[in-house]
Amino acid sequence: MLRNIYLKELKDCFRDRRTLILTVLLPVIMMSGLTFFYENMISEDEGETYQLAVVESAMNEAEMIFTGVKNVELIESSNLEQSILDGDAQGGLQFTPNFIEATQNGGKASVTLIGDSFSQKSNQLNAIIMSTLAFFEKTVVAENLQEGGVDPSVMQPFAIEQIELTNEDPNVEMLAFLIPLILSIAIGVGSGPSASDLFAGEKEKKTMEALLMTPVKRSTLLLAKWLTIATIGSVIGIVTLGVVAMEISLFTENLKNAVSFGNDAYLIIGLAILLSIIYAAFTASLIMITSIAAKTIKEAGSYSSPVMMIAMFPAMVIVGVGVNELTAFHFVVPIMNLFTLIKELMFGIVNYEHILLAFGSNIACMIIFFVIGRIMFMKDKWVMN
Repeated sequence: MLRNIYLKELKDCFRDRRTLILTVLLPVIMMSGLTFFYENMISEDEGETYQLAVVESAMNEAEMIFTGVKNVELIESSNLEQSILDGDAQGGLQFTPNFIEATQNGGKASVTLIGDSFSQKSNQLNAIIMSTLAFFEKTVVAENLQEGGVDPSVMQPFAIEQIELTNEDPNVEMLAFLIPLILSIAIGVGSGPSASDLFAGEKEKKTMEALLMTPVKRSTLLLAKWLTIATIGSVIGIVTLGVVAMEISLFTENLKNAVSFGNDAYLIIGLAILLSIIYAAFTASLIMITSIAAKTIKEAGSYSSPVMMIAMFPAMVIVGVGVNELTAFHFVVPIMNLFTLIKELMFGIVNYEHILLAFGSNIACMIIFFVIGRIMFMKDKWVMN
């Protein structure tokens, strides 16, 4: 009986074209858009050329300073501020008269940098300008010291050497944030409409009473409906992982280069799929409660939307935490452990203790929420409209 009800509910969910679009196509489209957005955000600086406005009288000095800086194009302007406001340049540079001569002879020299802090390109250009001027300043100081018979090394009493402990691609951090965010949103958006329809929808259509009059235990009905929601969420999670993996492999360059699992590739992929299934079951229990509590599909959507948005908060907490800084706490808290565990897996780390903590906490919370849903479903005031 359980199998028959489960297959019927599952078939009804995928028979409805509107639900099919909401549960399958919409999450895939959203996640594809996020994937290409992040790829574009990572690669947008590659080959980018910035326009720097300089007054005509200082053009020769600017060309001497910025020789070799290929991604900065110098343009003449009589009004630096207006050129930036008109969009002709992302920044402006103004020197005092005879700037280079003054720096070499110990005279007074200053630079005025004009930019728009609300423009990302302007900020990036400012960083390039500051780096170039710092290098020019260092060169001038060294030349002046040599002319005065002073060893330039006195200006650098010690050397700084930086050692990076990880040789991972920096973009892997972006993937470690992107994949669980995509997964959590896709599972929530995909299974939400089905959960609303299976409980609140039955009450709204006045079919719940007839369903309860059948010689089937309420617990069996509840389990069949929960399995339907969990199955849809699992399918959406697996499809999303597959689509995103395919898009990263075939249509991106920076994100693709960041992924390198080595000999543990199949193990990591299998764990990611298993985690998505467990997370889908956890989400099914949670949004099942919201649908049982609601009287209409619209009301169920209002209840479940904040629940789906909860995934945003762990993402903000984890994004600045290094892999070596993760503790058992991060793997015990549901939803957060989706981000932390996938973050470890993206870095090629397979820690079975952390895996068991994450899986166990999600399963425990799933059971608790399911029991709460069962208690509500067994009472007429929650299932009768």
